Amino acid sequence: MLVVRHLVVHYGTAEALRGMSFSVAAGETVALVGANGAGKTTTLRAIMGLVRPSGGSVVLDGREVTGSSPAAMVRRGLALSPEGREVFPELTVEENLRLGALVLQLSRAEEGRRLDEVYHRFPRLLERRTQAAGTLSGGEQQMLAMGRALMARPRLLLLDEPSLGLAPKITDEIFAIIRGLARSGTAILIVEQNAARALTASSRAYLVAGGRIVHEGESRQLLLDPVLRRAFLGAASDHNPAASRLGAAGLTNIRLEKPLMNQNFMPSFTSPEELAAHQLRGLQWTVRHAYEGCSAYRAKLEAAGIRPEDIQSLEDLRRLPFTTAEDLRDGYPFPLRAVPYEQLVRIHASSGTTGKRKVLCYTQKDIDDWMYLFARCYQMAGVTPLDRVQIAVGYGVWTAGVGFQLGCEKIGALAIPVGPGNIDMQIQFLLDFQSTVFCSTASMALLMAEEIHRRGLAEKIAVRKIIYGSERSSRSMRAKISELFGGAELFDITGLTELYGPGMGIECPDHDCIHYWADYYILEIVDPQTLQPLPDGEWGEMVVTTLCKEGAPLLRYRTRDITRIIPGPCTCGTVLPRHSRIKGRTDDTIKFRGVNIYPSSVDAILSSIPGLGSEYQMHLTRDEAGRDHLRLVVERGQGVERARGMDLEREIEHQVKKQLLVSIRAEVVDYGSLPRSERKSKRVFDTRIQDEIV
Repeated sequence: MLVVRHLVVHYGTAEALRGMSFSVAAGETVALVGANGAGKTTTLRAIMGLVRPSGGSVVLDGREVTGSSPAAMVRRGLALSPEGREVFPELTVEENLRLGALVLQLSRAEEGRRLDEVYHRFPRLLERRTQAAGTLSGGEQQMLAMGRALMARPRLLLLDEPSLGLAPKITDEIFAIIRGLARSGTAILIVEQNAARALTASSRAYLVAGGRIVHEGESRQLLLDPVLRRAFLGAASDHNPAASRLGAAGLTNIRLEKPLMNQNFMPSFTSPEELAAHQLRGLQWTVRHAYEGCSAYRAKLEAAGIRPEDIQSLEDLRRLPFTTAEDLRDGYPFPLRAVPYEQLVRIHASSGTTGKRKVLCYTQKDIDDWMYLFARCYQMAGVTPLDRVQIAVGYGVWTAGVGFQLGCEKIGALAIPVGPGNIDMQIQFLLDFQSTVFCSTASMALLMAEEIHRRGLAEKIAVRKIIYGSERSSRSMRAKISELFGGAELFDITGLTELYGPGMGIECPDHDCIHYWADYYILEIVDPQTLQPLPDGEWGEMVVTTLCKEGAPLLRYRTRDITRIIPGPCTCGTVLPRHSRIKGRTDDTIKFRGVNIYPSSVDAILSSIPGLGSEYQMHLTRDEAGRDHLRLVVERGQGVERARGMDLEREIEHQVKKQLLVSIRAEVVDYGSLPRSERKSKRVFDTRIQDEIV
């Protein structure tokens, strides 16, 4: 949209700009960062036509506009909010605003519409519309200057030092407005001394010194790169901020460092061969650890005729016996425990197959590994210590909430642990804390997206990434969530309690697969009927074997999830292998509002209620607002009076809520009204996803 080439500006004999060159794309926010006297303001004034360049060119939409008048630049779609605000103190707020569109000669009606738009974005100006501009606070004058520029409805807004002289709280408000403008599609060129503010609000940035560009790149990389900071920001400290080459402002007067802020959580492997060697060592350790520490595993291995020393290659993995959910049930309450009790520091659980939950125990190393892997997920999704992560998943015995929080704190981001549900509070926190990452289930994300759209808040929130898991999602569902969240980028995250919890893999930035952490577990795909391994690319059941898990290691654990290993390297460049998004289950297990529901659990509940028959159906639907619903249709027992139907329905709903922790709608029907089959009856009817998943 805008290209500045070799721009030179003189003030008398003094050379203020010495060949400035940069560009701004349509809809992009670009920052010029530098100290006082670096040439930032002169650059904006030269673009706007307030000073005439001595050399170089300014090209707008492919047309050279160097030296055009300010009025002509406004008519071409540019507007400037100047340094120091420069409002007319004797004029009212509204009179100042009208001046912003003066050269466009708008009709009275159009001018009124634009005033309404500005007042909608800056409600405080509406309250003071008849007040003299000179009586406003500094922050209100900055809003007025920006509002005046927006009266021209610019395609490119030039902002000169919007935070200058403002209190931190007011600066937060101003930059929230700037982000909202960017999300609405306005291109922004922002000039700032406060590098931290400018770099976090922009996508690309240029470091300016001595009237020229000295470095450029993606804003977040510029801010976090320690080599760059030493090279271009100097060695400033709290006691000597002026030691920075950018002067005593921005990055030099605040502490941005967090512990291990720039830690890399990706593995150091550079080839599949290195990864395979690591996996073999981990497999050998795990088999020995399970054999020596867990009597249940020892019995399984001995029955299969396998001792730890028999594992000599990764091919020997296929000789190991499978582990199933039944093994977790049989070993309740500490199934597969392979360390002494005193080494355990935590348990987590998920729903089980007979009412008993699947409980897994963790050592401190297990927790540390899980935290590290979750931080890796955040890193792959592009989350940094500058992000604010709103966590809208369940806490407690479930692994979800604490997993998302551990990883967030490990990577150094700000965690906002809201928990699930409570839409009004979720919305309020998105607005108040300006959360940049939202973590939830897929259906919760859709529900929030619909509500944000209904309330017209897309431009007022700052969410740029959504990390979701626990449920399947279709392409159309993902597209709708992204659109209604204002263009947020979605990342599907995977995991299961038996392995560690969520965070065992995540969608990469190229969005065509799930990368899984093969340095911590081996993933196989087997035919769910024959249990024979399937070649890469074929759909089957996911089976996992841990490589360093201490508390409850897994040997060929059947997850029942259906996916496929995608052969070949990913376009994102990582050596870590990948699988497709989860397509379904090999059993009848359903995921409803973040809870695994097994038909056997429903069987157990219904059989405990006198007056019910043995036949039932589960119908899962999703409404237009994204809410999932479960209707449980159950037959009355033979000979049971129809008049008891309402009481039975209430009891079913109560027992399901009590035991499975979800709300459903029960419907009791006549005995014999549900279809019978010579084969296994179809119990689950799930119509929540209508189009393709992958």
